[in-house]
Amino acid sequence: MLSTTASAKNGTWRNWGGTVTARPAREVTPASVEELTAAVRRAAEDGLTVKAVGSGHSFTSIAATDGVLIRPQLLTGIRNIDRDAMTVTVESGTPLKRLNMALAREGLSLTNMGDIMEQTVSGATSTGTHGSGRESASIAAQIRGLELVLADGSVLTCSEKENPDVFAAARIGLGALGIVTAITFAVEPVFLLTAREEPMPFDEVTGRFDEFWAENEHFEFYWFPHTASTNTKRNNRSAGPERPVKPLAGWFDDEFVANGLWQVANMVGRAVPSTVPTIAQISTRAWSSRTYTDIPYKVFTSTRRVRFVEMEYAIPRAALVDTLRELKAMVDRSKFRISYPVEVRTAPADDITLSTASGRDSAYIAVHMFRGTPYQAYFTEAERIFTAHEGRPHWGKVNTRDAEYFAGVYPRFGEFTALRDRLDPDRRFQNDYLRRVLGS
Repeated sequence: MLSTTASAKNGTWRNWGGTVTARPAREVTPASVEELTAAVRRAAEDGLTVKAVGSGHSFTSIAATDGVLIRPQLLTGIRNIDRDAMTVTVESGTPLKRLNMALAREGLSLTNMGDIMEQTVSGATSTGTHGSGRESASIAAQIRGLELVLADGSVLTCSEKENPDVFAAARIGLGALGIVTAITFAVEPVFLLTAREEPMPFDEVTGRFDEFWAENEHFEFYWFPHTASTNTKRNNRSAGPERPVKPLAGWFDDEFVANGLWQVANMVGRAVPSTVPTIAQISTRAWSSRTYTDIPYKVFTSTRRVRFVEMEYAIPRAALVDTLRELKAMVDRSKFRISYPVEVRTAPADDITLSTASGRDSAYIAVHMFRGTPYQAYFTEAERIFTAHEGRPHWGKVNTRDAEYFAGVYPRFGEFTALRDRLDPDRRFQNDYLRRVLGS
């Protein structure tokens, strides 16, 4: 099983990707909202900042602190299922995997989700975790209510009708407005998705991108640098019958190839970079075509054991093909040796203040590098391309942008910072990352 939590040895906290370390003054694992509020008040008395950390899957230092580190693993489980309203209220420290499995047992499902489910629900939503969808948006866009512990230790609830200004921002709150203690999600009766996975030439998938986007509820693809090949995935609702991946075939494709052989291939590429283009050519042929039908979380998500570092930017969907072609041209003329594929997804516009899809239909381009491989030069060149198209970086993935840049690409940026001034005037939830992206 994937290591789902960041490590803490000798008082040092490390994130999953190995890009961030921190030494908090103390750690608190509250078993109730009351214990959490007491921890926040005590931190204020001691003049310490407070940050909550989930499973550590952000590649940025968004959760790092030298103050009080809140670990929410005891704040887990479903509080309530309202079948009339079709909502579920869940404690903030609940892993998405546990939520998805519990919902399936109840005959329910989220509408859309990201491609891994090791994060906590609060960590995933606070950083804007998303999958791919023509009409269905990020996990945060499925939130119908939130409960927050504020900087003064009070508990605030918000929804479209109750404290709507807080609700508009706190669904993707970056940990800057308060500590999320419970989330109410919209759910629907569990349904089936048919997944169609197949390789496709880069020029074909980019030339027909608008067609594939329009014809499929969920369309995404991976382009393998140093090749002209992609692997595509189309997910659409199905009347059934259920035809899951056969256990042996699933183990071979998703475990042996996608994790075991992939780990070895990347280790070889890291040790001998000149082998990377050959490895990339072989990799494009390792993933075979397949079609299967299953419940949503078994189609949307996968297990990723091989550790990497990632940068992802959201750009206007209409700019995707040009941006991706610029990225490919840059890679082709460079001396970079990139063993990891580039991931492409989409999301519709939403109304969340600092969502990467706020107010505009968006496409996402994610670049990755195997952990331990120098990634800065490649990411710098990719980021230059993304920002030229008014890109918005994923809040939990590597970026170098500052508050001045974000104020230019988020029309409601000032709305968020004004709310932060009101809810956390003393910057109890401040850290270096928030100082950079939101300003002091």
